Order: sequence, then structure tokens, then C-alpha cells
Amino acid sequence: MQDAEFHALVDELFNRLEDELDAQELDLDIDSASGILTIEFPNGSSVIVSRQIAAHEVWVAARSGGFHLSNEDSWFCRVTGEDLASLLSRVLTEQLGETVTMTIS
Repeated sequence: MQDAEFHALVDELFNRLEDELDAQELDLDIDSASGILTIEFPNGSSVIVSRQIAAHEVWVAARSGGFHLSNEDSWFCRVTGEDLASLLSRVLTEQLGETVTMTIS
């Protein structure tokens, strides 16, 4: 995959993530700037979703740890075995304290 294709893929992903989180009307602040999507919680914690250009990966940083996802047919974390939707559902639920179900892949 070329860098331009990776950027377009991640830009689309970030837009879909923002749309899905907005539609759920959760008590979150969402900011996307400079290749980083920041999700801030009322308790002051954050989940950061960032693009890693050199590795063509998306990284998720949460209180429970850091996760690297690659895209073969969908975004997937080899360490946890979770797809992006499952991983984000889990870490957002942990930090928000209420169930969050993401369907984005």
C-alpha cells in the first residue's frame, strides 16, 4: 500500500469513527487534528487513535494499554485478536463506565 492510499483509508476511518460516536450521543469530546483522533471522557481520561505512517498501522492508546492494528481486510490487532470495533468497544466501555458498542471495521 502506498502512503497516499493509507492516508485516504485512515481519513475515511476517522470520519466514520467520529460519525458513529456522535450518533451514539455519548458524553465524550471528540477532536481530530494532525492525524490523531482524541476521544476525551468526563473523568479527564482519553483514548487516542493515531495513524502510524511508516508501519501503515493505526494505534490506539487507552488506559488499559497501547494497541497496534494493521489492515489486511479490516483493522485488526494481532496481539489481542480483536478487530477495531471490538477493541474500541472494550476500551471506551472501560473508560466511560457505560456500555459502548462500536460497529466500525
